[in-house]
This record gives sequence, C-alpha cells and structure tokens, in this order.
Amino acid sequence: MTEQNLMEGAKQITSKIKISLLERDMSQVELSRLISEHPVQVNRAIHADMSPKSLAIRKKIYRVLDIKE
Repeated sequence: MTEQNLMEGAKQITSKIKISLLERDMSQVELSRLISEHPVQVNRAIHADMSPKSLAIRKKIYRVLDIKE
C-alpha cells in the first residue's frame, strides 16, 4: 500500500465518523463517555491512528454509531 492510499483511507475513516457524529448531534466528548474511553484516545482513533488501542476504540465507535467497517 502506498503512502497516498494510507492517507486516503485515514481521511475516509475520519469523515465517516465525523459525519455520523454530526447526524446524531453528538460531540466527541459525549461519544467518549458513551464508550468509556478518554476523549484524547477517542480523538486519536477518529483520526485513524493505527495503534492496537485506537483500533479497539474504533470498533466500539463503529458499533455505537452503527457504521459498517
């Protein structure tokens, strides 16, 4: 995978989550409370950090916001 592909994938992840939050009129802080994670960690996950912790948080986010992976 090229760097360009990685950047595009990261943008798509971020966009999906942000749009879903806007549609629900929900903030990242509210989301973090809902999934019992620290807001900074949630922000990293939303911005496509690839650490194991961020991947696990994104799975929670997808489940709560009903986003298909």
